[in-house]
Order: sequence, then C-alpha cells, then structure tokens
Amino acid sequence: MLEKKKCDEMEDNFVDREETIEWLMNEYGKSVVRLAYTFVKKEQLAEDIAQEVFIKCYRNLDTFRSESSYKTWIYRITVNLCKDKLRSWSFKNIILTEFISKNKIDNNTPESELLNMEKKKDLSIKVLTLPIKYREVIILYYYEELSYIQIADMLDISIQTIKSRLYRGRLLLKKMMEKGGRTDG
Repeated sequence: MLEKKKCDEMEDNFVDREETIEWLMNEYGKSVVRLAYTFVKKEQLAEDIAQEVFIKCYRNLDTFRSESSYKTWIYRITVNLCKDKLRSWSFKNIILTEFISKNKIDNNTPESELLNMEKKKDLSIKVLTLPIKYREVIILYYYEELSYIQIADMLDISIQTIKSRLYRGRLLLKKMMEKGGRTDG
C-alpha cells in the first residue's frame, strides 16, 4: 500500500531517477542483500550483487511498466543475478560465517532469548543447506513474505510448483530437524 502511494507520488511529482533509486535503495537495500545472501552465502558477494541490482534498476528504470510492484521487480532482478552467479561460481569451499534473521525475539528473559536465537540460527543454517529450488521459495515465502502469485511471477513457475516446492522444502527441513543434520538432496 505504501509502495503504491509512493509510486503514485513519484509519477505525480515527476521525481527524477536519482531520487527514485535512492528511495528504492533505502526501502529495499537490506532486503536485497539478505535475499542475495540466501543464494550465495557470502556477505561480500551479496553486497556486490545488491550493488549490481540497483545499477540495473537505475539503467532500466524507464522500462519499469508498473505491472508489478517495485519490490517484486527488484527481487526478480536479484534472483536472476544470484542464479547467474551460482552458475558461474563454485560453492564447494564456502564457509557459512554469517547468520541472517530479520525477525525480532519476543521473549524477555536472556535465557529464552538465547534459546530462541539458537533455534533460529539452527533453522536458518538448515534452510541455507536446502537445494536451491526449495531454498528460494522458502526464503521468498517465509522470510520475505511474498505471496504465491508474486513468487510465481518472479521465478517464472506455476503456483502449483511453488506449493509443491514449499511442501517438499518443509518436509526436508522437518527431516533435518529430526536428524539434526543435513539432507543429501
């Protein structure tokens, strides 16, 4: 809703390209880095990808047709750039050094906060070990809170495929949580 209002305001005020990009970077910059990180698992590379995303946005801002939201457009660019990086880069030697969580902890005691942090960290690490086709839909649905339609549009796959991948991804996570380890697939 806020984005729609901002889009309307920008069109009404004929905001220049730099202001629009600045607004997009402020609005989605951290989310783009976080999304990129879930694909590449390296903070510096995720930041580089985020920079490329906004350069691409700057260059192609005139071609944005408002058929989707800015968020969906930017996330799609991010996902495509990440997939390009994954195709061109080996991840066999990646060491997971960072943990990403945007959710706040609701409990007040230090012990429960620590316990929650450990559970979230454990779950996030397991999500990052999922095969990319399950990882991307789980990240986009649960962490980025996108709808089935937005994810389907972004990834160019059917809603049924999204649902199927979410189901299978959750199933793999459940098995990993029960085993306390990784999946083979």
